[in-house]
Amino acid sequence: MPEFKVVISDPKAGADIPEIKVKVKGDENIEYGDAEKSQKKLPICKANPELVKKLNAEHGIITIRIRKEEKKIKHTCKVVEDESIPPDEVRVSLEWLGDATGAEEAEGVAFRAKAWQITIASPQADQLIGLKIGDKFDGSLVGLPGYQLEIRGGSDNSGFPMLPTLPGPVKKKVLLSGPPGFHPREKGERRRKTVRGNTVTHDTVQINTVIVYSKK
Repeated sequence: MPEFKVVISDPKAGADIPEIKVKVKGDENIEYGDAEKSQKKLPICKANPELVKKLNAEHGIITIRIRKEEKKIKHTCKVVEDESIPPDEVRVSLEWLGDATGAEEAEGVAFRAKAWQITIASPQADQLIGLKIGDKFDGSLVGLPGYQLEIRGGSDNSGFPMLPTLPGPVKKKVLLSGPPGFHPREKGERRRKTVRGNTVTHDTVQINTVIVYSKK
């Protein structure tokens, strides 16, 4: 049975998205189980509706960034709105926060998530077999009902990338002058690299997608 890591990018979450300082507090009532740890389900966090509005988190998905010494720790989560929580505070799983920082609360910033990952298996994953780069599918497969996602690329179980210009579910060596599959170090450099065709197969592991917004 196929299982895919679907990476979802939000083109509306550009470099100019607001970042708001927040106090991150652990909540023992927020679950962080196997589904969240294996990325089959986005972790839950709780925040005031006012904060969600300020972040323009259209899909209710935000990223919290905490700095610990020299490290930046990121946690992307699905917001459950709670008016009893102060507008400058976000509640997350106490288990996750303890494992990540060794503390029950921390200072951080919150912003609209730019990208996140969901792992899907059969029967949802079966619906993506045979789709090509450039094809679109229903976002409800990955928890985004009402939106479509466009396939932009991916890779197989050996790490070989999908090539938009190579048709079919094939694997072969081709001469490349740039990405995906090859990043030249010198101008004009070309190299023969193994790549996958532009079609999703049972050997695909990761599928890169972008949310499609209607043009108004």
